[in-house]
Amino acid sequence: MAIHNNPEMDLSYPESKSSSERIITKAKIKERGQWSCKVEFLLAVAGQLIGLGNMWRFPYLCYKNGGGVFLIPYLVFLFACGIPLFLLEISLGQYTSQGSITCWRKICPLFQGIGYGNVVLLLYCNIYYIIIMAWAFFYLFSSFSIELPWANCSNTWNTETCFDFDKKDNFSYSNIPENATSPVKEFWERRVLNLTSNVYELGSVRWELALCLLLSWIICYFCVWKGVKSTGKVVYFTATFPYVMLVVLLVRGLTLPGATDGIKFYLYPDPAQLKDPQVWMDAGTQIFMSYSLCTGSLIALGSYNKYNNNCYKDCVYLCLLNSGTSFVAGFAIFSVLGFMAYEQETDISTVAESGPGLAFIAYPRAVAMMPVPHLWAICFFLMIILLGLDSIFVCLESLTTAVTDMYPSFFLFGHRREGFLLIICVGCFLCGLVMVTEGGLYIFQLFDYYSYSGMTLLLFAILQSVSIGWVYGANRLYDNIGDMIGYQPLFLIKYCWKYITPLVCTGTFVFSLVKFTPLKFNNIMEYPWWCYAIGWYFTLSSTLLVPLWMIYALLTSSGSFRQRLHVLCTPERKVPLNSSRRKNCSNLIGFTVVPQGGEHP
Repeated sequence: MAIHNNPEMDLSYPESKSSSERIITKAKIKERGQWSCKVEFLLAVAGQLIGLGNMWRFPYLCYKNGGGVFLIPYLVFLFACGIPLFLLEISLGQYTSQGSITCWRKICPLFQGIGYGNVVLLLYCNIYYIIIMAWAFFYLFSSFSIELPWANCSNTWNTETCFDFDKKDNFSYSNIPENATSPVKEFWERRVLNLTSNVYELGSVRWELALCLLLSWIICYFCVWKGVKSTGKVVYFTATFPYVMLVVLLVRGLTLPGATDGIKFYLYPDPAQLKDPQVWMDAGTQIFMSYSLCTGSLIALGSYNKYNNNCYKDCVYLCLLNSGTSFVAGFAIFSVLGFMAYEQETDISTVAESGPGLAFIAYPRAVAMMPVPHLWAICFFLMIILLGLDSIFVCLESLTTAVTDMYPSFFLFGHRREGFLLIICVGCFLCGLVMVTEGGLYIFQLFDYYSYSGMTLLLFAILQSVSIGWVYGANRLYDNIGDMIGYQPLFLIKYCWKYITPLVCTGTFVFSLVKFTPLKFNNIMEYPWWCYAIGWYFTLSSTLLVPLWMIYALLTSSGSFRQRLHVLCTPERKVPLNSSRRKNCSNLIGFTVVPQGGEHP
């Protein structure tokens, strides 16, 4: 097995192989592809990292958990877990040139179940995350109407309790009925979703949302269908244009009245919050979700790098970019929320929300109050679509890479890969239709809470740290990275892999179990027992694959238990290299360099 696909490495093959086998092997390497340049890799990873969580989750958690002091636990988790795991996954993919399943087969076969669990996570993410894009497309198309449809109560879907929250001079809060609803909330619940009263009533498919979902999948398919050849070109636009939109919205937000109050509310420090363990839990969860850790996507993206790419430097730059974007996005969001609170003469805490509530209720409501509201609505929802698109098609590429690397001979020809990708897209689209029904929001929240939960990511983080730190060897991977980039990374990294990261993740995981509360819709309505059963199935279907694979691998191996365990914890060692690169790669710890024409002993 070749540990890289760098054309400069000029892989050679044992003489015992026939010429046809050598041609097939070379074709496999060529077919798998590489990033055309370093910029494509950086933009692809940046697009995967910087998503909706940066825009609507980090600012909300920051103000909720003590303002500026929230940065303390955030930075602790960033340096203790985020950066070490980020480097681990990128370097693992680059070193093995394999996806999230086969990389573990080469490094530590006993933990190959981590890769299978990653694939399940990516599959769940593809099914439910793209629903947000469908909602955003619906709002984007609605923004081209003569008047924003969520700006008033004169529409057919509005009820008698709808109240126009307009400029502060036009109403008094004492005149508002107790059960009054805003036009933007009714647009979201009655026009977009036509939400049913409970999960027992899924209702019919919302055909407009279904068409938006179909459009989203078509775009994603053609972004990925040629592998990194197409993905690497698309990211030039999808990863950069959201920054243009963010700067535009930031400048506009800072010029609005009340923006200063919003920013103060966002960053005002409350040191007492640091005593609350939930604050630390929120910080850890945000790191894992915003950095796309433990899903296999970073491994897949790194696998298309050249062998000598400086992944260590890339890691530092990308981590700074991701966290910096989250921080700056808070100014764009809370300056607008401050303006909305100023206009309505109310406290910012009454308008600040997280999740879909911010993107599809609070922010559209604020946009409707601005001059030229159509322009800002189009900018905002276009940014949401592109942020979601980046994350989805990278997940899709990672999922496809993981499977095609398992069967390289079958997927040698491009049309088979494209056909497999089409099957994934169609299957995910059909599964996603249940979330664009009238009761689809209930199912969406189940997916969001259980399938891609913080506990699941923490468990995979513990397993990855243990497998690299204690089985494969932290020093070994540390030396592998040194061989690739030409110098040793900061020595603290290997101690994080071995001690700090697993300990911090284990403590956070235990706390999350102790403090776990079942999902409630809008924090009010409890789900029936069978919904919780489905939710736990989503969680366990990925995590249980790790121990199940270990049991299967031990049972199907030959020899005594100790011999089986030894074999499954030993990395593959056959790496035929040509003589011109043998000297440079002879210290690949964990792999034995086989001389050209030689056989593996």
